[in-house]
Amino acid sequence: MAGHSPFKNIMHRKKAVDAKRSRAFSKHARLIMSAVRTGGGDPAMNLSLRYAIDRSREDNMTNEAIERAIKAALGKADAGALETLTYEGYGPGGVAILIDALTDNRARTFGEVRLAVEHNGGSLGAAGSVSWNFERRGLFFVPAAPEKEEALLEVAMNAEADDCSGSEGGFGVTCDPTRFAQVKQALVDGGFQPSKSEIAWVPKAAVTLTDEQVVALVALTEALEELDDVQGTATNLEWTDAALAAADKA
Repeated sequence: MAGHSPFKNIMHRKKAVDAKRSRAFSKHARLIMSAVRTGGGDPAMNLSLRYAIDRSREDNMTNEAIERAIKAALGKADAGALETLTYEGYGPGGVAILIDALTDNRARTFGEVRLAVEHNGGSLGAAGSVSWNFERRGLFFVPAAPEKEEALLEVAMNAEADDCSGSEGGFGVTCDPTRFAQVKQALVDGGFQPSKSEIAWVPKAAVTLTDEQVVALVALTEALEELDDVQGTATNLEWTDAALAAADKA
């Protein structure tokens, strides 16, 4: 696991989402509706729905809005399921990028994604061109004082998490995606409420970019995040302090 960079990556993306709150809510609603259509409207029986609801609540989506999305999906039981797609490509400086999308129209989504990528100095690649350098991981950021490390580590390891490491303002916990729900529940039961939790793409090997390339990459990812069909992006940029400072000026 590459140190604290996954958690810096989470916090940087969260800031970008917060700036586009209404669009974030729309994406959460789509994810909730897709989960309902494929697994039903009971989060206790549908882990995908439970995960989608948890993500939406972390971005302060209201319970009323969540219920509307669930009811809308249940009321359209005959509607086609949304399709999950992942595009691969390259950004400024050759940085690898993965783009997760949820769509009811492959052709429309591909065209919009390609346009956003190419207009911002990137290019799409073939399947497998960069995904070999990423793995899916469950990630949690737990705000806690340094003296809580031993207790948190015990809770995390007992829940079969893979790692628990210090990060700015707290600790990062990682796990296999299949154990995401059990690790999160164990953290909460142990008194460690994560401020951020998600299943995300994490690079096996990261790269550094110049300040100018970081600014260009931020423009590219923001253009993608503005697309309704795009659920999220991941890159293999190493989010050093210098990279975060450059991104903040973008």
